[in-house]
Amino acid sequence: MKWSVGIEAEGDRVLSREEIVELADAVAASSGIATGIGTNRYGAQLLVEAGTRDEAIEKARAEFARAVAKAGLPAYPVVRVEAIGEDEDAESSGGEYGDPGGEHGSSSGEFRGSEGEFEGPSGEFGGSGGEPGGSGTGKDAGG
Repeated sequence: MKWSVGIEAEGDRVLSREEIVELADAVAASSGIATGIGTNRYGAQLLVEAGTRDEAIEKARAEFARAVAKAGLPAYPVVRVEAIGEDEDAESSGGEYGDPGGEHGSSSGEFRGSEGEFEGPSGEFGGSGGEPGGSGTGKDAGG
């Protein structure tokens, strides 16, 4: 079964756009997206194949750690993990762990790896090659 696993880590400094773009490129192999520009958190939403929720989380955490290292980001502690199976409804999955305050959303935008779309803090940018605003899939201004 395919699982969408969200993982977020929190540390002591604000992350730049360039750092999160590096993370986005690193998670692209797992059909991943990355978040965290301008915040002290970085995260990823990864797609993994697994038989159980626990196996999906284990696989995604390993992939997340690999991507963080590849992107050259500091190894912050994980503060949120959420897993939703392809046959589950997001509202009834009960798959969230951590995040005691319930405040895990990021208004800083999401970035997909160099093969996907970039969505920044103020809207969408077509892009490829890890650069916002490049020749995208027609979602950029005027397209």
